[in-house]
Amino acid sequence: LNRHYFALPTNPGEQFFMFCTLAAWLITKAGHPFEQPQEYDDPNAIISNVLSELRSFGRPVDFPPSKLKAGYGEQACYVLDCLAEEALKYTGFSWKRPAYPTEELEEEEITEDDAELTLNKLEEDVVEEESDNEENFIDLNVLKAQTYRSDMNDSAKQEEILQSTTDAAEWNLEVERVLPQLKVTVRTDNKDWRIHLDQMHQHKDGIESSLKETRGYLDKLHNEISRTLEKINSREKYINNQLEHLVQEYRSAQALLSEAKEKYQEGSGGVTERIRVLSEITEVLERVKQETEEKGSSMTDGAPLVKIKQALTKLKQETIQMDIQIGVMEHTLLQSKLKEKSNMTRDLHATVIPEATVGAY
Repeated sequence: LNRHYFALPTNPGEQFFMFCTLAAWLITKAGHPFEQPQEYDDPNAIISNVLSELRSFGRPVDFPPSKLKAGYGEQACYVLDCLAEEALKYTGFSWKRPAYPTEELEEEEITEDDAELTLNKLEEDVVEEESDNEENFIDLNVLKAQTYRSDMNDSAKQEEILQSTTDAAEWNLEVERVLPQLKVTVRTDNKDWRIHLDQMHQHKDGIESSLKETRGYLDKLHNEISRTLEKINSREKYINNQLEHLVQEYRSAQALLSEAKEKYQEGSGGVTERIRVLSEITEVLERVKQETEEKGSSMTDGAPLVKIKQALTKLKQETIQMDIQIGVMEHTLLQSKLKEKSNMTRDLHATVIPEATVGAY
């Protein structure tokens, strides 16, 4: 069923049967056992049963039952809606917050920024520089290792050397000879993090300078808005004071309107109850009329009389046949009696005559 099945007329008979079936199923779901209607049941009885179940749930029915015979319309949708709500209440259904699916953000392709400096690249660059300048410069790691070893050796000597015996002139010559090899050069490019740090400081200074100018404008705007709000509040107070009597009149009129609405609802409730009683009486009257029509049609029907006449004629024919058979049997019995009587007289004469002749001799 589509969502507009019971709203628009398509096939009244099919829609009415589907409405009754769905209403019975919802009533059963709501905890009241209800027999599923059949296709050839009385529609008035089905509608009255459905409306009585709906009233038992405490739902108001302010429309005649004949509105539901079409199987569509506002009343049918209202009945199905109320029954569905009662079924959901009985099953303990509760609405929950909708769970929206989490949208997975597409993984952004991380483009390699040439301006960023990673530790691996820095190590590679240092290794390359060391390999390129291996002839002219001293390896820093080797120098650190040597320094560490020398420190360890110095600490292990337990302060054996208390006074240096090295000549200052020879020390200066050695320093001048080794000085070019101690030079460490770092190539500055866009990958250096120091450049990014300088840019961050520059941007910070720019933001602070812009913020100083912008803060003045924002303070000015804030002052103007606060003054405007104060003016609005004062005007509101003035208007409320001026229109206080009108507001009181409006409230009193609203109270009268609410009382009139309550009276109207009470009157409309009585009217709807009387309309419901009238509809029930009309339904009973229709059923009585239908029963009287059926009885009248059965009384005026001549089929039973024809059957009786046919049965009487058949009985007459059977009676005639039985009379004929009785006559034949009586005639046969009479012939047998006469024949028996003649035989008896003949036998009697035959036995008597010889005895007389014997007595004569």
